[in-house]
Amino acid sequence: MITYIVVVDDEPDVEEMFKQQFRRDLRSGRFVMEFALSAAAALDKVKEIPDPSLILILSDINMPGMSGLEMLPKVKAERPNVPVIMITAYGDEITRKKAADLGAAGLLPKPIDFNALREKIDERLERAA
Repeated sequence: MITYIVVVDDEPDVEEMFKQQFRRDLRSGRFVMEFALSAAAALDKVKEIPDPSLILILSDINMPGMSGLEMLPKVKAERPNVPVIMITAYGDEITRKKAADLGAAGLLPKPIDFNALREKIDERLERAA
């Protein structure tokens, strides 16, 4: 089974950064990363990926149009069993609580600790296996 991770961020360089950090995993086919530059595009991608292939969604909070926090309840309604980890440069307690209240599985501060993220991805892959 192919497993997917969707990364949502309006900054185009984020895709290259993730591809670089996870290049071995991506090359080996351990998982596939899909990228969306907006929350609306992410919702479309989430609908396209078949169950149970989608194992994780990583989303920036601050984006033009629909924010990650506005997207969160919509994506949880579509895929209630898929964890969503929010990524933000503003990891204050209010933001953390709001994300948790809306159903986020966690909040990663920017700059991203890719070792911590890799652990979370490994956990999801083990559960999906």
